[in-house]
Formats: sequence, C-alpha cells, structure tokens
Amino acid sequence: MRYLVVLGLSIGLFACKSKSSTSSGVDVAKIVGAVDRTAKDHELDPGRKPIDMLKFFNLAPGMRVADLGAGTGYTTELVARAVGPTGKVFAQDSPDWDGAWLKKAWDERMARPMMTNTTHVMRQWDAPLPPEATNLDEVTFVCAYHDVLAEKIDQHKLNAAVFAALKPGGTFVIIDNSAKDGSGAADAEKLHRIDEKLVRADLEQAGFKLVADADFLRNPADGRDWNADPGADPRTHTQDRFVLKYRKP
Repeated sequence: MRYLVVLGLSIGLFACKSKSSTSSGVDVAKIVGAVDRTAKDHELDPGRKPIDMLKFFNLAPGMRVADLGAGTGYTTELVARAVGPTGKVFAQDSPDWDGAWLKKAWDERMARPMMTNTTHVMRQWDAPLPPEATNLDEVTFVCAYHDVLAEKIDQHKLNAAVFAALKPGGTFVIIDNSAKDGSGAADAEKLHRIDEKLVRADLEQAGFKLVADADFLRNPADGRDWNADPGADPRTHTQDRFVLKYRKP
C-alpha cells in the first residue's frame, strides 16, 4: 500500500510538472510567475497567455533565439529567461518605431539582470538580423508580421533572412492578429491585422514546413473589424490571434 501511495504521489507530481514545463524541462509557470518581472508585464499576462506561449515556443537553456518586432520587450524578456545565461537572444525593432518612448523602454529593460544574454537592434524588416545572428534555434515574431506589410517592406526578404539565420531544424513561430478571411494584407495598416492564409502561403513559399499550430489565443467572437494595435481600442489583447510554428528543413 505504501508503495502505491508513493507511486501515485510521484505520478501526480510528474503530471503537475508536465503541465507547466516544456519538453526540455523548462518550468514556464515559474518564469511567468517570477516576482522580479515588472508589474507592467504581469498586467499584460491575462491577454498575452505567456505560459501557453512559452510552452509552444518550447525553448531550452543555451538556445540562440531572435525575437522580431520586439516592441518594448515583453516577449523578449520571457525568452531571455527561458534560454538562460548560456543562451543568446537578439531582439529587433523597426527603425520606423524609433523614438524616445522605445529608447526609454529598452534602457530600462536592458538594465535588468536577466537581460545580459540579450542584444537589442534597430534594423529594417527586410534585413532584420545582425551578421552575428546565425545558427539560430528559433525565431519568434509576435503580432508584428502585419507591420512588415503595413510599412511597405518586402516580407519575402524578411522570410529569406530568417530562413538563412536558422540552423537546419530551427523553428520560426509567428503569432498575429487575425484579419477577415480572404482580406490578404488589406487591413495590415488600418486595423493591424493580417489574413492567416497569406502568412501561411508566404512561409511555405520561403521553404518552411508547418509543424504545429495552436488555438490558445483564438476568439471566435472577434468581428475582426477593429484596430488591434495596442492602445488603439479597449478590446486590445482580446482579438483573435493565430499561432503557427514552421521548421527549416
């Protein structure tokens, strides 16, 4: 009987761990719940679903990762924590976003101890990564693929650059705000949304292979007819978002 109790306890502990850990053993719930994350980041968590996101990323200590369209670094810091001090993170923002607000945000972000493994760059979308960003394990792109088209940059050049920077077997994760089916890039600038079918076609054209998708950011009630840019509408972070993972063969 004692053996069965111990065995049951062990199985229960394993099940609890598996619910919040990646396949590589990274405890994403611990990362998200860290008390030294900023209050502002914690406030964004309910709408951003970071535990589900990190599990989908499936990062491991020591990985080399690029976070495109990093904004103020919410996702970047989570990635930096996941890959740890032996990993490397390249965070990119578009020069079109440059301004005092972004500089202030990154000055504060980069002063944080867990960000010593991170480099932040301002580079255009068609050449988003610095020369040293090679042999990457993963590239993440959260709610900004639409910005490439909104800013009239060739997204095919971006995809080619990501493909070249990834090592064979490396993954490219894209999360973005859903536009109405069949709309292509028509709402990229006006509503900060993009048709999922267009993104899928772009990535396949670039040579990537779809390996996973997820529905943790889906919202069937979203009419997809309002501006999903942060701060533009009080419904921000409730919009329907698609989540895709591609692999470089």
